[in-house]
Amino acid sequence: MKILQTRILSLVLSTSVSALVVTKPQRGIHMLTQSRLVQNQFGILHRKRWSIGKSPTTPLHMNIFESFFGGGGGSYFTKVDYDTLNHPGPELGQAAIEGKVLTYSIVDTNLEVATFAGGCFWGLELAYQRVSGVRYTTAGYTQGTENDPNYDQVCSGNTGHTESVCVYFDPNECSYEDLLDVFFTRVDPLTKDGQGNDYGRQYRTGVYYHTSKQEQIARDRFQEEQKKYKKQIIHTERKKAMPFWPAEKNHQQFLQNGGRTNSPQSTDKGCTDTIRCYG
Repeated sequence: MKILQTRILSLVLSTSVSALVVTKPQRGIHMLTQSRLVQNQFGILHRKRWSIGKSPTTPLHMNIFESFFGGGGGSYFTKVDYDTLNHPGPELGQAAIEGKVLTYSIVDTNLEVATFAGGCFWGLELAYQRVSGVRYTTAGYTQGTENDPNYDQVCSGNTGHTESVCVYFDPNECSYEDLLDVFFTRVDPLTKDGQGNDYGRQYRTGVYYHTSKQEQIARDRFQEEQKKYKKQIIHTERKKAMPFWPAEKNHQQFLQNGGRTNSPQSTDKGCTDTIRCYG
């Protein structure tokens, strides 16, 4: 039996299939999570994608590996427990399950909702936590096709999601324009599919509007930004918000809680301390 299992394993590993290689994601490093690499004209290695049978309602599968060994794939198949998250995680999770995009808080209807993607969601969330008038923030995933995505799935680059931050703000204290100011201070809109040391579609930047009013304000702001860069292409997306799926609890308020170095960073309103994502 052991000999048979060994032969099957050897066959699986040597077969040229577009199997997904599930690796533990690492920040600040361009993780290559598929079975082949291609090189572009600049000599930069990047992923070449294959279709692996995605659907908008079913999770990705480990195809041949799971078929042979029936394993659960570890954290790759673990669903996020939205009920364990701080507010507004649970209501955002429930809305996403129902295919809804919130325009205001269910608990406090005076608070409006906005979504932004600026590379790694850790730093962007802290930036918005420091804004006066912002009541709550949640790190998560949006603009993808898969339901109930988790961190490992999004990092594979195959779900279509981008890391993002959902912001609950009081429009009497903080305008949508103010939130856009913070966004364009944080991101380089000329960078495609990434920010800083993080690259891949899951790190693309975007402004995702929840209302027609936000859409108009965002459109006007993008026109202003384009004037600054003249003929250079702005790669930051400006699209209608899709359901927002909250990330795992350990990613929520990550830098406030100490981050990688167990060194909590200030969330005081108006704080201008440098935001350190990786150290």
